[in-house]
Amino acid sequence: MESTLNRTTTDLHPCYELQDLTYVFSNSPSLICVLLYIFLGLLAVITTCGNLLVIISIIYFKQLHTPTNYLILSLGVADLLVGVLVFPFNMAFTVTSCWFYENLFCKVRGSFDVTLSTASILNLCCISIDRYYAVCQPLTYRAKINDRVTGMMILVIWGVSAFIGITIIVAGFNQGKCEESCLLDALISTTLACIFSFYIPVLIMLSIYLKIFLVAQKQVNSIQCSTKSGAAVSKMERKATKTLAIVMGVFLFCWTPYFLCIIFQPLTYDVTPVLVIETLNWLTLSNSMLNPFIYAFFYSWFRSAFRMIITGKIFRGDFANTKLV
Repeated sequence: MESTLNRTTTDLHPCYELQDLTYVFSNSPSLICVLLYIFLGLLAVITTCGNLLVIISIIYFKQLHTPTNYLILSLGVADLLVGVLVFPFNMAFTVTSCWFYENLFCKVRGSFDVTLSTASILNLCCISIDRYYAVCQPLTYRAKINDRVTGMMILVIWGVSAFIGITIIVAGFNQGKCEESCLLDALISTTLACIFSFYIPVLIMLSIYLKIFLVAQKQVNSIQCSTKSGAAVSKMERKATKTLAIVMGVFLFCWTPYFLCIIFQPLTYDVTPVLVIETLNWLTLSNSMLNPFIYAFFYSWFRSAFRMIITGKIFRGDFANTKLV
């Protein structure tokens, strides 16, 4: 017990200290702690503003009212909520502090984390399905993926996400927390949570994008036989698919280390450095900040909408039907 306590004390979060066997926020935070919270605060602001721009752009400009953009809008809402809710909660109640002393706020923080991360990955999963029909079955795309179908997808995404977020917290899943002989239970709960919330959807998305890639390659080979208009549409769809595939790739880069860690966490709970746990946790949250930058880099419509919003042009006239180039 003493060795565990000493290791815990030396591995404390820079903003926390151990007082009377209680893990509490330091009364005199260090310079590192202050700089850390300034940095995290900036991340929260950038995440919130960036995703707010995405949401306003898609809602305001009528030409952006397409099934694909509705799913991007839903993803933007999930990312916005991460910046508004999860960032402040995680700054006030860190992951590691909630491992030692779980209370109501830690349960709320955990529920938001699970719900919004599940919403993000389910949105990406539905976006991959949308891209599959757009590229692989273009003749039936508009019939199969329309506003009504997209609306039902979004309702299912958020309903399932809220159900998983509430159920996992009620069932006691707490990112690998283990006491005494609970090792088997922790392994089962974390493994099942990771499989259904992450690994199965990721495998589905990777399979779909592989299929899209193969079909797109065939389209490139037969592009000479297409009409000029059809070739332009095909090129546009492939560009959209490439952009959204990059969004998914960034998601995997940010989230895979975290999910690998929490699967093995019950086995390495006493030796995993707090710095590693906290870094992986914030890496996952940074994904919500990166998506708007990907849209800005690849989508001309987002850059045009961004300029109109920043300069205030949308408040000086009806630009909802303005062509975004």
